Amino acid sequence: GNQLIEASFVRRVNRFLAVVELDAVEERVHVANSGRLRELFVPGARVWLNPAANPGRKTAYDLALVEADGVLVSADARLPNALVAEAIAEGIFAEFGKPETIVRESTFGESRFDLMLEGEGARRYVEVKSVTLVENGVGLFPDSPTVRGAKHLNTLAEAVEAGHRAAVVFVIQRRDANTFATNDEADPALAEAFRSAVDTGVNAYAFNCLVSLREIKLDRQLEIVPFKAIAGSQGQGL
Repeated sequence: GNQLIEASFVRRVNRFLAVVELDAVEERVHVANSGRLRELFVPGARVWLNPAANPGRKTAYDLALVEADGVLVSADARLPNALVAEAIAEGIFAEFGKPETIVRESTFGESRFDLMLEGEGARRYVEVKSVTLVENGVGLFPDSPTVRGAKHLNTLAEAVEAGHRAAVVFVIQRRDANTFATNDEADPALAEAFRSAVDTGVNAYAFNCLVSLREIKLDRQLEIVPFKAIAGSQGQGL
């Protein structure tokens, strides 16, 4: 890929825009992530930029990586889709078999899902979630209330009830997570929808990633644990 360019984080302007300092000059860069990323986007944080593919764009760079406590984190929420689609095509998800077709952006009911797999006469809808928050080795999603998070999970459950298969894959875009939990404190509705979806038969997976300046790839599958199990040990009030 492109050579990443190091810069220093200054401030987030809005959902899609941040200001960084590059060669002592303030530069506006694109942020491809609707999460709050408050724990990562601190003034002075080291970030790495990707030159924009489209030269006519308002912002010349995408914010690709940010360093948090010595750990590289991928800030681009579009990446996990490609990583998961690749893994499915390579047969890493044994339960999915070898799908004949993998369709990006497929609509079911009132939701548009990231991937739809067809094969062996069955249809499987897959929603991929980008996770950037890790506390004490636990990947947490979301980091702030989501707009459509609960709705997506409820629709996945509806797909199962309609006779299809469905899965949600949480991709933690950093290497320092050992387990994953829904962040019940940040988005109780999503957490509730997640538990209900799993009860209905939606499969849930979590992976961490190896992130370097050269590449980002899925590392290993992580156990999904209840938020309650970790909250006590973290001294968070429930």
